[in-house]
Amino acid sequence: MKTDVLKSIRETEEEYQAMIRDAQAERKKSLSDAELEAENLIVKAQKDAEDYRNQRLAEARAQAQNRYKEIVREGEARAEALKASGNKNLTEAVDFIVTRFKEQLHVKA
Repeated sequence: MKTDVLKSIRETEEEYQAMIRDAQAERKKSLSDAELEAENLIVKAQKDAEDYRNQRLAEARAQAQNRYKEIVREGEARAEALKASGNKNLTEAVDFIVTRFKEQLHVKA
């Protein structure tokens, strides 16, 4: 009977040791899985951040390009307005210069 009790205790102890080993193995596997998932989340977050950065840069470039085109259009419109204004006054300016030239010719003559 003592032998049976000792044998039963030993078997129970071995079962508990096996359960402890299984629990430790499961713990290691869970930790490993969690670390792998965390690494994957970090990589995904970095990729998402890079994609967002690239998208914002592209939007900023497009906005700058549009602003540049707008400035060029405004400059061209101003140049055309100045040219039209200059052409409008051109005949008067030429007449004025010719008159002044003739006056200077008569004064010297």
